[in-house]
Amino acid sequence: MQRVRRRTLLLVGTTTSAAACASTPRERFDGTSAEPDDPYTYVALGDSISIDQYAGGPGRGGSSLLARNLDDDFPQWRGRDLSAQDRRLRYHLLAVDGGTTRALLESQLPRLESSGVRPDVVTLTIGGNDLLGAYGDTGSARQIVRSVRVRVGQALGRLKRLMRTPDDPVVVGTVYDPSDGSGEAHRVGLPPWLDVVDILADLNAGLRAAAEDNGARIAEIHERFLGHGLRAGNPAQSNPRPDNRKLWYCRIIEPNAWGADAVRASFWHALQSR
Repeated sequence: MQRVRRRTLLLVGTTTSAAACASTPRERFDGTSAEPDDPYTYVALGDSISIDQYAGGPGRGGSSLLARNLDDDFPQWRGRDLSAQDRRLRYHLLAVDGGTTRALLESQLPRLESSGVRPDVVTLTIGGNDLLGAYGDTGSARQIVRSVRVRVGQALGRLKRLMRTPDDPVVVGTVYDPSDGSGEAHRVGLPPWLDVVDILADLNAGLRAAAEDNGARIAEIHERFLGHGLRAGNPAQSNPRPDNRKLWYCRIIEPNAWGADAVRASFWHALQSR
């Protein structure tokens, strides 16, 4: 494939006829050109940070919004999604509710590997459920943090061999904190855990390190979500579309519709960062 320099990743506000899309090579996020008969492919892996369920249903999760924006809900994102790369976009949502690094390695990646799909973009949100499995036990949690870094590194190594080209982007999301850094878990009905904020910081540091070691990009979901948990309201509320758009959580640890928008924004920023 011929390499070309790219000054902007997507042209915002530009419309193209279907005929033109079918006849003009397009540029990928790595700056290479793609043949017009080669549909752009996006795969979302990981856990419920990426899924649709808690944001209100199909098409409403962060990964789905990255694939195809809902213009009526988020008009400011009109034309800024992966379908703008190619209107024939193929989107595969393999992330699952409760997903862990073990499920990633033993279920999601084997499905992708056996499918023959060659992604142009992959996003991954993982690690939070691993940590929840040791909630309150600092010693076990530290071991899990180390394990997550190793397993994510293994997953990224396998993904690198699956991508359509070696430079196609893989984006790893950090894990958010519904307490907004306060560690006041009791306010949402969870048992107290004095070390929870520090352990979460270690988990995210491990995710960043695994991404850097394997040439992946980081979506700073944790950073973007700060101030939109306990500081904004009650993360335990169950409405996927609360009137308070500053509150980005539901059911304590899930992204609601407004949180899904922020997940999408984090992915998008990571894709445009190089």
